[in-house]
Amino acid sequence: MGPHDTLHPAGWKPTAGYSSGVVATGTTIFLSGMIGWDGQQRFVADDFVAQAAQALRNIVDVLAEANAGPEHVVRLTWYVTDRDEYLARQKQLGDAYREVFGKHFPAMTMVQVMALVEPRAKVEIEATAVVP
Repeated sequence: MGPHDTLHPAGWKPTAGYSSGVVATGTTIFLSGMIGWDGQQRFVADDFVAQAAQALRNIVDVLAEANAGPEHVVRLTWYVTDRDEYLARQKQLGDAYREVFGKHFPAMTMVQVMALVEPRAKVEIEATAVVP
């Protein structure tokens, strides 16, 4: 296995937009949850997809500080305040995701939460990356 191999048991239905598991070897980078504001802590929009895209860009910016990129991400945990909006906007969300992360699909979990610490935030995304 290489430094970032995905795991998918034979006979399981294919996943869409994520991996069932990832095997990685190297230096681990743990990122705090990122929300839809810029580096100056100004929200880019109140739109769910725009906030998710900004949160992903924030992840890429922090990873760059360790000479890493989205291709090194092995796990994302999404916290959303509205599961129905997440499901209804999956096409636009997928487009925004691929624009920032390309066709790299780590292990992912999405959880609906009652609220996030920042009242305007609709999504918060945690990331774990491994640089070989």
